[in-house]
Amino acid sequence: MRIGNKNFDLSNQVLIMGILNVTPDSFSDGGKFNNLDASLRQVEKMILDGADIIDLGGESTRPGHTQISDAEEIERVVPMIEAIRQRFDIPISIDTYKGSVGAAALAAGADMVNDIWGFKYDPSLAEFTAKYQVPCVLMHNRNNQTYQHLMGDIIRDLQESINIALKAGISRDAIILDPGIGFAKDYAQNMETMHHLEDLQSLGYPILLGTSRKGFIGLTLDLPVTERVEGTVATTVIGIMKGASIIRVHDVLENKRAAQMTASILKGAPWTNSI
Repeated sequence: MRIGNKNFDLSNQVLIMGILNVTPDSFSDGGKFNNLDASLRQVEKMILDGADIIDLGGESTRPGHTQISDAEEIERVVPMIEAIRQRFDIPISIDTYKGSVGAAALAAGADMVNDIWGFKYDPSLAEFTAKYQVPCVLMHNRNNQTYQHLMGDIIRDLQESINIALKAGISRDAIILDPGIGFAKDYAQNMETMHHLEDLQSLGYPILLGTSRKGFIGLTLDLPVTERVEGTVATTVIGIMKGASIIRVHDVLENKRAAQMTASILKGAPWTNSI
């Protein structure tokens, strides 16, 4: 899969996607990086720590978040995309579910779309993704936590998102799936989704896992958001063992090392850039 100016073999590589929230209210790091200088320093650090992709978000999607206007979100993300593009050679993903924000971000130089609603909130985002011929991450989400059969329902919901993407003209080899840990799922459902993550491979697309510092880790370990690195690393290892190709995290260095070790064991060989 080509993301920006880089080619990745997601059948044999594990990528680390570093999270950059340019928001005042994200659940884990709200306010830390919502100015240009602080954000660029964080991008540089994540690159040095081993990030393969930067995922930029301009609106918090934590539970109970307040939706902001498209214009405000664009004002937050576009200058950041332009600044990152000028200074660093790393693919940029835009974390948004709004068509106008996605269009502005892609025009500014974003290389990928990461939609927490899997194109179901605003199908025009799929059209812009197709227009710019960039990859997309389709995350599982819904408006309730009522399931007949959890994994079967997740797979059916994701297939609906895939159909929207294909209908818009997005190629099959540009689609990545995210099980949506922490979204439309209670504690037990999050744990079950992690336990059966390999079921998503039946759809035939690469899997992105985003568990970083999330609530189910805090509930399991009885720890605040600032002390969930080790719990996140455990989910990274399990996720890779169950087929995840991209790991989306705040703490790049620790998860990069865990990913390298896990992939090396699974391959039975030392880590290389081709693993």
